[in-house]
Amino acid sequence: MINIVLYSPEIPQNTGNISRTCAVTGARLHIIKPIGFEISDRTLKRAGLDYWDKLDVTYYENYEDFLRQNENAEFFFFSAHGKNSYAEIDYPDNAFLIFGRESVGLPRELVEANIDRSVRIPMRKTLRCLNLSNSVAIAVYEVLRQNDFSGLE
Repeated sequence: MINIVLYSPEIPQNTGNISRTCAVTGARLHIIKPIGFEISDRTLKRAGLDYWDKLDVTYYENYEDFLRQNENAEFFFFSAHGKNSYAEIDYPDNAFLIFGRESVGLPRELVEANIDRSVRIPMRKTLRCLNLSNSVAIAVYEVLRQNDFSGLE
């Protein structure tokens, strides 16, 4: 099982695309509030419309609520400031892959406090970052690859 965690997402289309990735791969989606849009937003639904009812999604009031409900989980913090390449990590079963806001990423202090579990997707230094939904897809498929795409055709 893969767990995708969105830390206070801002753009409904990204969350919709991520929900679609989660539905087709069997990943669970966790959304930490505040959210920068209404879950009923038509752009969110349009991006993941055919998949929303097939999605396993959990909402949390804040990061502390998320931690409280997922004690003893293994977290990996995706950030442009991460220490490890996403391809260098051996992801355990039931890993939680945590992604930050589209505009600013994860809080820097959160990444630094978890530096050994911080993960980056290599890219050119002159550019800021990949689109959030693309980053999630890259990470999900790496975890799936490591597990020989178990459960997928």
